[in-house]
Amino acid sequence: MFLIHNKITIPSTLKKFHQVFADHNFKAYLVGGAVRDIFLNKEASDWDVATNATPQDVMGMFKVVIPTGFEHGTVTVHFLGEEIEVTTFRTETGYSDGRHPDKINYAATIEEDLSRRDFTMNAIAVDLSDGSIVDPFNGQKDIKNKIIRTVGNPHERFMEDGLRPIRALRFASKLDFTIENDTYAEIFKEDIKNKILSISIERFRDEFEKILMSKKPSVGLKLMEETGVLKDFIPEFSICRNCIQSDYRGFHQFDVMDHLFYACDGAPQNNLKVRLAALFHDIGKPVTKKIIESLDNQTPENITFYNHEAAGEKITRNILIRLRFSNETVNAVCHLVKEHMFHYETNWSDAAVRRFIVRATPEALDDLFDLRLADMYGMHNEPVDVRYSESVHLLLELKDRITRIYEKQNALTLKNLAVNGKDLINAGIPAGKALGVILNDLFECVLEDPEMNDKEKLTEVALNIAKNMQLI
Repeated sequence: MFLIHNKITIPSTLKKFHQVFADHNFKAYLVGGAVRDIFLNKEASDWDVATNATPQDVMGMFKVVIPTGFEHGTVTVHFLGEEIEVTTFRTETGYSDGRHPDKINYAATIEEDLSRRDFTMNAIAVDLSDGSIVDPFNGQKDIKNKIIRTVGNPHERFMEDGLRPIRALRFASKLDFTIENDTYAEIFKEDIKNKILSISIERFRDEFEKILMSKKPSVGLKLMEETGVLKDFIPEFSICRNCIQSDYRGFHQFDVMDHLFYACDGAPQNNLKVRLAALFHDIGKPVTKKIIESLDNQTPENITFYNHEAAGEKITRNILIRLRFSNETVNAVCHLVKEHMFHYETNWSDAAVRRFIVRATPEALDDLFDLRLADMYGMHNEPVDVRYSESVHLLLELKDRITRIYEKQNALTLKNLAVNGKDLINAGIPAGKALGVILNDLFECVLEDPEMNDKEKLTEVALNIAKNMQLI
């Protein structure tokens, strides 16, 4: 049961932190997301403090202070193992660049400071001297009712910073809140949409990531689609809507768009790469879709998406590069998208399993299996019942076989071969590109028969290959 608080208990670290301010005759208040989390009965972290002390005052009171945003009145204090962001009470005017205020004025009171914040749930302060609550915009009431509402006029708040509408969508997804009607309606207005488009791609990406890492990202993704934000920043998704993929076989219940959204829900919440891969894994389906019509009007029509994983890998790479994800993330996600269509059968030989490991790469196997489970989840928007799913049983069987192959310490990379390039040169094979070809042939030989991973045996095979290539 949610209770409206007049006072909360202050953590001991913050009590000691406040005492430093009190000793210098300054006020200090806990503000921001930590306060909201306290009222949501969540573990609060990332302490943000507002004060009437100037940045210069704060730097004089503590030993380790980093001027992280000095021009905006913000410094970061290292205190008892915590990094506490401290900002001087301020008011702001003019946002000509859609993000930074043109002018910052120090304010006299915490109430003035709270009036510049984005949403009522984020405009609550806790007086660190006694734990009393300052809530001039009824933020606690909106938290109780799970409502996202701007502080003051929503049009003005959104025109100040084009990221705020996207933050509203993100909070709705993360907190399972509803955006207040007038606040939500503003996001559809032309000047607000233009303001959203003015933000940097990195700022959009950061909010996009946070939506993907929420408990149920489909909520935020659908809001992004409905408001047009998704089309503005990732237009490639548009053709996924109403791309029907269900035929007589009954594999899919949803169109491609909803399947991708729900697959994202089904991916592990703490794994961004798998969540991204789940969201993009079938994005190549619309461009590869083919409907095989019945010739006799009796055979059911069949929908195919041949090689959609290859098309999807290219589309995904373009999107992630445009959103400026790290090269590591781009490559890892694209690899998962490209490999997600593997089809294991019980009659695979051990050599086939070893080749699968090499193709999928050992480091990506766990993520690839999680992506497959997310794909299954997205077909019907619910977890797969492992008791009755042949697909899950096959996946578990494959994982078990891979484990046994690892236990045998089979050679699964070129580095695991009993010979290297230097060994082959010493045996009389000349250096050059052909040497790499021979090493790959030896690796294929070992994948087929692990018993061949012996220096003497491989050297003999290599010499025979070199003779056939007329190298020696």
